[in-house]
Amino acid sequence: MLSPWTSLVTVSALILYLVVTINVGGARAKYKVPPPQMTGDPDFERVLRVQQNTLEQLVIFLPALWLFSVFVSPVWAAGIGAAWVVGRAVYAWGYYQAAEKRTIGFGIGSITSLVLLLGSLIGIVWNLIKTGNIL
Repeated sequence: MLSPWTSLVTVSALILYLVVTINVGGARAKYKVPPPQMTGDPDFERVLRVQQNTLEQLVIFLPALWLFSVFVSPVWAAGIGAAWVVGRAVYAWGYYQAAEKRTIGFGIGSITSLVLLLGSLIGIVWNLIKTGNIL
């Protein structure tokens, strides 16, 4: 069954990604970096890295979020997932200012992704054992 809470976190994560993507367009105009150019002013490059790193992290986060929701708990998945979204927003805000200010947000995002991923693995294995489908 689909969880409305997990769905809400998924939409929130995608909206966050849309915002950081739109910010790249604004930074291109502000720092005069035309597409397809990917380098230029360091302030532009930080905005671009936020968008690229968020995309890279979504590939791990979204499947882990949904697997955790199905095999462990949709409420816990939503809570941990919401912390990931907040962490990514903190990461973006810090990185926009200076590269060294991204660490706290990156840490929050990394830890929450790891919890979701490992929790999913444990939940899946436990389900296989419980149902007798392990072998």
